[in-house]
Amino acid sequence: MDSDGKAVIRVITLQYNPDTLSRTLTPRGAATDAGDRLEATRLKGPPAETIKFDAEIDAADQLEKPGSNPDTLASGILPELAALETVISPTSAALQIAESLAASGTIEILPLPSPLVLFVWGAKRVLPVRIQDFAILEEAFDTNLNPIRAKVSMTLRVLSVDDLAPGSRGAGFAMAALASKEQIARRQPALLTAFGLKGLP
Repeated sequence: MDSDGKAVIRVITLQYNPDTLSRTLTPRGAATDAGDRLEATRLKGPPAETIKFDAEIDAADQLEKPGSNPDTLASGILPELAALETVISPTSAALQIAESLAASGTIEILPLPSPLVLFVWGAKRVLPVRIQDFAILEEAFDTNLNPIRAKVSMTLRVLSVDDLAPGSRGAGFAMAALASKEQIARRQPALLTAFGLKGLP
């Protein structure tokens, strides 16, 4: 989406669902080294979450019917790779404007705005993210050296309400994701009998 989260700029679908997806959550606890026992169970905010996965992109199916897929025949999977790569790069127009401002003596203080990236992993998980790491392994090529098969490894940092401006669309997505997770968690019954206990000691 655009940086304000008001309009969808591009939708990039994965050709195949990754076989595995790794998620790491690091709690944001209050500092306990000061010896304050009251801080031991306090949380400063949502956990820092990182998502890692490998996505495979393959043009084999499209190349079996070249008459129906002229773009794939001409460029392989370059359009799919370019769509992913441009998510983490300012636009050429924005860079030219910044260069013109610098040439006229204007100093750009703030970094260039980036789009709001949403990682959609099913209807119940729509997460605002920042791409932290992005690696492409191109594995096969056509006669014009266009890649026709590649593996994309991505590391995403899930953005929480602590990372985004209050009241922004991104913060709204983060809060909705947290509320959805809480709603799903309530389906898990909390019964002590599962541990063979009738009550707490």
